[in-house]
Amino acid sequence: MSLFDNQPDAVSASLPPPSSKTPRSGAPLAERMRPRSLDELLGQEHLVGPGKPLRVQIEHDDAGSMIFWGPPGVGKTTLAKIIAETTKANFIEFSAVTSGIKEIKQVMASAAKAAEMHSRTILFVDEIHRFNKAQQDAFLPYVERGAIRLIGATTENPSFEIISALLSRCRVYVLEPLKEEQIVALLGRALADQERGLGALSLTADDDALELIAAYSSGDCRSAYNTLEVAAQLVQDQKKITKAMAAEAVQRRVLMYDKSGEEHYNLISALHKSVRNSDPDAALYWLGRMFAGGEDPLYLARRIVRMAIEDIGLAAPEALNLCLSAKEAYDFLGSPEGDLALAQAVVYLSLAPKSNSVYTAWGAVQEDIEHTRQEPVPLHLRNAPTKLMKDLGYSAGYKYAHDEQDKVAEMDCLPDALRGRSYYQPTQEGREKQLAARLEEIRRIRAGKRGGG
Repeated sequence: MSLFDNQPDAVSASLPPPSSKTPRSGAPLAERMRPRSLDELLGQEHLVGPGKPLRVQIEHDDAGSMIFWGPPGVGKTTLAKIIAETTKANFIEFSAVTSGIKEIKQVMASAAKAAEMHSRTILFVDEIHRFNKAQQDAFLPYVERGAIRLIGATTENPSFEIISALLSRCRVYVLEPLKEEQIVALLGRALADQERGLGALSLTADDDALELIAAYSSGDCRSAYNTLEVAAQLVQDQKKITKAMAAEAVQRRVLMYDKSGEEHYNLISALHKSVRNSDPDAALYWLGRMFAGGEDPLYLARRIVRMAIEDIGLAAPEALNLCLSAKEAYDFLGSPEGDLALAQAVVYLSLAPKSNSVYTAWGAVQEDIEHTRQEPVPLHLRNAPTKLMKDLGYSAGYKYAHDEQDKVAEMDCLPDALRGRSYYQPTQEGREKQLAARLEEIRRIRAGKRGGG
């Protein structure tokens, strides 16, 4: 049904179910091969396998409003269409990329009229995360009354992109990337299908060719179908898709990466935690994934410097200089030569001794500053440049450390209310072990002077 069919009779009329119409021959292979029933659907067994929650709801006609969250090409639109067919509901589809509030209200009014005539409507909104708060709000009264069943599809985390009021009225289902063997099976199905696939061309394909296409699709079935279609055009008299043809059709792996989306944060988290866990192999892999996805190298350089400060710290203080040098090297060399400088820094950080003692100490200081009153600076720590300030006791009792034996004065430098606080607790890792010994020595000297020893 067209989004702009706003006549009540058009909305409430029974639509031909998706499975009753064969896509036109000129449609892309991915559209022609779209599964038409749950039995044809491959993948997402955790949701639609026998006895699984979503399948049971569909079979019992109890599928309410829902959000499908998953990467591209895993069957979000397909599953929505299957639900509409199985439940005999009108299916209205539009994209949040091209539609606005006017179209939303038009569709809502038409669906409400259809509901009065006991006709059910499933409204499928692709890329629903692109709607702003006001646009998402427009769905609420209709979803609440049951005038429509909303199915939203998103590649972004609904927790961040969907308003809480709408999210609370929808079930969220997470769709997973298809496995490589599932992609291979679907490609084989497309090669054999005479009606909708490439069967009329009488093509065959080497196993390693299909495996290559599947591996490079990154779980995106649509991308795999598109690649197979290109490979089929490269076939000549031999009527066989070889691995070389598949490689030519692939050109470059499809990477699931959005520099401003959740996958960006997932990957940088994986990189940081691999470094923290002293795993250089994993750290190099995640760094490579981010480079391949088009991440800004200077963003990576900033995060690598952060790792040197947060996780290596004083256990290997030279790490900070090394990471800053890697950033400068990238600025000087550019990509791809400069990429290696950041890779070198990541490997060093992974293998370096670890300490978060300064990071922890700084957090404890901030906690005290936030939750205690602003203590005045003790008088003995204040300068006294004027006579009045001296008369008021400024600088009285100050002891100049250079005049003291061992260069340590018996003098408290924290406010009275925080006296005795110990924020920095050095580890026994790397060079920080020497700092820990020095701190212990300072504490012994100070304690000795306080005790008169």
